[in-house]
Amino acid sequence: MSPATGEPRSLISPIVDYEPEPLAVPAPCRQPTPAALHRSTPRPLLRAPTTDRAARELPPPRAAAVFADAAVRRVLEVTDRRRPVAALKSLLTPALVDAVTVQAHTPSRGGAAVLRRLRVRTAAQTDGEATAAEVFGTYSRGRRVHALAGRIEVADGRWRMVALQLG
Repeated sequence: MSPATGEPRSLISPIVDYEPEPLAVPAPCRQPTPAALHRSTPRPLLRAPTTDRAARELPPPRAAAVFADAAVRRVLEVTDRRRPVAALKSLLTPALVDAVTVQAHTPSRGGAAVLRRLRVRTAAQTDGEATAAEVFGTYSRGRRVHALAGRIEVADGRWRMVALQLG
């Protein structure tokens, strides 16, 4: 209550409208003429330059592709608990085996994982032979498609997966 008038004091006060007046709508853009749409290009199209890396890159060895396919399939089977973790010990580094073991203990939703596509690309070479390769591809679980990426390297004369990321 206001002490002078005895009337209840309002806690709400009117707000002054400071919004500017709307601007006039600009004229729409003109439609292009058929001649403008079919005008020839004023400059010739150039080929994209080839990089030296693409020319020097070796195709991955067949053994690397076969190993990558087998390793990724086993990892997916272990994460779905269709295979024991011991099946990975000869294919992955110990730290990677531990990481896959942790992921295998989390419940997966959507059914079993199915490898859809896998590609292998040479990442390092020594004396004309590939010593490391990048692995990337997709797998599906239920109706969802997930990505995967990893790296395999030659150690003691055999391929081993040293990095893996499942999306």
